[in-house]
Amino acid sequence: MTDTADGQIQPLGNVARFMELLSAVEDISDALPQMAAFYGPAGYGKSWAANYANLTADVCLVQCRSYWTKKKLVETIAEELGTRTKGTIPDIVGGIVERLMRAPRTLLIDEADYLVKAGMIELVRDIYEASLCPVILIGEELLPDKLKQWERVHSRMLRWEAAQPVSARDLDMLRALWCPEILVDDTLVERLAKESRGSTRRVCINFQRISAFAQLNGLSTVTEADWGDEPFYTGETPEPRENLA
Repeated sequence: MTDTADGQIQPLGNVARFMELLSAVEDISDALPQMAAFYGPAGYGKSWAANYANLTADVCLVQCRSYWTKKKLVETIAEELGTRTKGTIPDIVGGIVERLMRAPRTLLIDEADYLVKAGMIELVRDIYEASLCPVILIGEELLPDKLKQWERVHSRMLRWEAAQPVSARDLDMLRALWCPEILVDDTLVERLAKESRGSTRRVCINFQRISAFAQLNGLSTVTEADWGDEPFYTGETPEPRENLA
C-alpha cells in the first residue's frame, strides 16, 4: 500500500512486526523450517508492510490474483526474479529454483488465500523445498486455519504472526500524514479510532475526510463539536433505501 498522502510508506506497527518476522525466517538455521505466515483482517496494513519490505530489503514480492493458474503463478515469480518465463511449469520452476540457489531471496506471497483455495499452495512449498529460500505467506485472518488441510505446508511453518489493530502510536503517525496542517482534537481522534475498528485503511480514509472537512469549512482545528454528526467510514454496508419510487 503506497498511495499515501505524500507517496511514502510509513513505519507503522505492523510494518515493524513484518520486518521482524522477515529477519526471523532469514536468520534461522537451514535445518529448521523457514516458512511463516503474516495474517489478519482486511485493512490491517499487511500489503502495506509487504511493500515496505519490498522497497527496503532484498525480497521477491508477488501479489496473487483470484483468477491465476499454476502457470501464471510461476511465470510471475520468475518475472520478478528476472529469470525465464517461457516453457512448461517444471521448466519455469527449475529456473526459479536455480536463480534462488544462486542468489537467495525471501519469497513474499501476498493474497496467499487464493493459492490455498485453488489448491496451488503446494507449488510454493515445492519451490521452498528445492531452493531452501524462506517464504512468508500473507493472507486473511483464517489463513492459518485454511492451511491445516495442507499438512506438508502447515508443518513447515516457523511462525504465525498476527497483524494487530491500529495502535495509539499509529494513530499519531497517520494523523500527521493525512492532516499535516490541521490540529485534530484528541477526543475526535478517539472517536475515529473506535469507529474505524482497528483498520489502518479505515483510519486513513477517515483522516482524509477530516482533512477535506477542514478545507471545506476553512478550519485549522477540528474538534468533536465541529465534526458533529458527520459519519465516519466504518465499512458497514448501508441499509437499503425505501420509497425510491
